[in-house]
Amino acid sequence: MHADQFALLERLQRSAYIFPLAVLAAALMISISESSYVKARGTLTELTEMGRARLMIYNIKLRATDAESAQRGYLLTRRREYLGPYEEANEDLGRAMKSLRAHYQQLQDAQALALLAQLEQAVGAKMGELAEVLERQERGRADSALELIQAGIGRDQMELIRARAEELMHRENLRVGAGLREVVKALLQNRIGVAAMTALSLLALAMYLRQSRALSRQRLALAEAVKAERDLLESEVHRRTEELTQLATHLQSAREDERSRLARELHDELGALLTAAKLDAARIKPKLPPELQERLSHLNEALNSGIALKRRIIEDLRPSSLTHLGLLPALEIQAREFSERLEVPVLTELEAVPLSPRAELTLYRLVQEAFTNIATYANASEIQVRLLNRDGRALIEVRDNGQGFDTQQQTLSSHGLLGMRYRVAAEGGQLMISSVRGQGTVLSASLPLPASPPATPL
Repeated sequence: MHADQFALLERLQRSAYIFPLAVLAAALMISISESSYVKARGTLTELTEMGRARLMIYNIKLRATDAESAQRGYLLTRRREYLGPYEEANEDLGRAMKSLRAHYQQLQDAQALALLAQLEQAVGAKMGELAEVLERQERGRADSALELIQAGIGRDQMELIRARAEELMHRENLRVGAGLREVVKALLQNRIGVAAMTALSLLALAMYLRQSRALSRQRLALAEAVKAERDLLESEVHRRTEELTQLATHLQSAREDERSRLARELHDELGALLTAAKLDAARIKPKLPPELQERLSHLNEALNSGIALKRRIIEDLRPSSLTHLGLLPALEIQAREFSERLEVPVLTELEAVPLSPRAELTLYRLVQEAFTNIATYANASEIQVRLLNRDGRALIEVRDNGQGFDTQQQTLSSHGLLGMRYRVAAEGGQLMISSVRGQGTVLSASLPLPASPPATPL
């Protein structure tokens, strides 16, 4: 197995060189693609600006023609609505000239700026001629306006506008052609680069796949060896867990036996001593003078307290209610006594379940441990105890509305619950703890019911 591991490590080291090659190919591909994209995007932006410039040049020619047509229509019809296109053209021509000048200044094209200056001069002269004709017409000098038209000044300026506009349009067309060639060049560069990097990537992929197949075979052999070791470890863990469970069961049984023995000795020995002392006190009471009667009464109260304490200790060590009355009355008594001691209501919902005496004792101790933790840590104002018979299993639940705790955090106080978990597992059951800080705690256990009801202990 060690030789397989060394071979796998060697192949992994060789395959490590393939990854930088693939990364390099991908980086080059991205670099070429990004460079081509930036170049093409810049060229397309320039083409857009060129298209706007061509549109403005065409608009200048169109607006100059519209202004001239509007003037002619007004002169023929004498209707003011015909001057609308003339007035709009006057405004549009100014904006178009300003935009074209900013465009050529950005390009730093001196020749285009010179042509634009001539175009501006021609447009200004043309618009001035139109305005002069209209002014003469407005003053009633129709003959003078007609003479100005027939002089041909406006016609010459119009021809100059068309000529300069055509020259500017030709220059823009040349720029558009050059821009399109740059776009094609960038696309071709991107295509060649992508093809080259794709070939390099395919080579790296082929090398990677070759190494991957070899690595897969090595991994499969190593995985089988690891699985065999894991199975061996799992069987060992299972065996050790069984041993721990058996040990926990033995310790719990020994603990309960010791508790029973101690309870019997307390009942027989200490109980006899306390009872004898109480009888002796009763015998000597009539013989004592009145001044000692009060002290004897205090002695009787102390003996009664000792007897009550003895009974509580014996009950905690070995619950007689569970032995003589059964699980349900014992749980009822335990809940009532805990409620009186803690002054907190304890609600019970108990169903009869056929369990063995050991399983009944396990459930009784589980509730006892839960009550101990609630009294120590929970600060609860209400407690619920439920015992249910569900689908062949006995379900017991102790719920409180106390401060709760983090179930993921192990504390010293959790050892009692850990021992109870092993004790429940020894009976074939499961112990579950659910708690959220500020929302209380739920301690529940599920134990299987025997196939036939257990025999009632004598």
